[in-house]
Amino acid sequence: MEAIQWRGDTLLLLDQTKLPVTEEWLPYTDAYQVASAIRTMVVRGAPAIGVSAAYAYVLAARSFSALDSASFSAQMTQTKAVLAASRPTAVNLFWALDRMERCLMAHGNSPQALSALEREAIAIHREDMEMNRRIGSFGASVVPEGASILTHCNAGALATGGYGTALGVIRAAHAQGKVSMVYADETRPLLQGARLTAYELGKDQIPTTLIADNMAASLMRAGRIQMVVLGCDRMAANGDFANKIGTYSVAVNAHFHGVPFYTALPSSTIDLALSDGGKIPIEERAREEMTHLSDVQTAPLDVQVFNPAFDVTPHQLLTGIITEKGVIYPPFQENLKKHFG
Repeated sequence: MEAIQWRGDTLLLLDQTKLPVTEEWLPYTDAYQVASAIRTMVVRGAPAIGVSAAYAYVLAARSFSALDSASFSAQMTQTKAVLAASRPTAVNLFWALDRMERCLMAHGNSPQALSALEREAIAIHREDMEMNRRIGSFGASVVPEGASILTHCNAGALATGGYGTALGVIRAAHAQGKVSMVYADETRPLLQGARLTAYELGKDQIPTTLIADNMAASLMRAGRIQMVVLGCDRMAANGDFANKIGTYSVAVNAHFHGVPFYTALPSSTIDLALSDGGKIPIEERAREEMTHLSDVQTAPLDVQVFNPAFDVTPHQLLTGIITEKGVIYPPFQENLKKHFG
């Protein structure tokens, strides 16, 4: 399964706002349109956002290639700023844009860099898929036999360059015969667990049970969940991490019930420049996401709304961090620096 395709002159994105009812691929030839697709969550998930932004940078360079060098440089700087503003929390976005900008600078900051930029974007996409496969392999080793696993939001092929981080772990463990059930919580308010994770796992014929967000603790108490694995949008140097809103609640419940709690992420999601999770910017989204479900009003229109897209889970609640270099255990600050510093 994949959500991103590059056709040489067009970026194709699987419209995730219409899943699971409709599978529709949207074509993009304009970087600003890709920024809008990221902002409106046509494409979402930290690694997928980074990959899409890299291809958008290529599209921008092509559209400005007829300009003189000074004008070309100014337009590319502006395009990077627009793309960077599309989602503030996922660090992969900034990581990918910085990498593309370095590639441009290395080739003279001119339209002659077009082929090099395309190669770099393709490399970012390929490397993400390769990292996900390694994450899956390392993560499968910590999954107990016959495990029932809880996951939150969607950290699968739809959220990455392909295969997935948390769902990559589940896919690899399922291939080894270790997974008896995956509990996918619905993930309010946009239902990424219900719409996307259940859809992905169903496509792979992995046994899946959909639950509401407020059911996880009772399942843990009943002994029906053996581990939690979910994704990450940005991790600070001490192991604190931002992920989809509700992750913190899952972590607290898992800690109380003694259920191992893992996050799975590629190194591009680790931000060693931030000392702790309190410094991670948290995106707040439109109030309509809370007052409506699709086009159906579900709350009074004049009610006050608080709608952060992410929360921060403190590293003390983490059992381990599953990466493409292996599973990282406490002390997280020391071991993250050792592997990724």
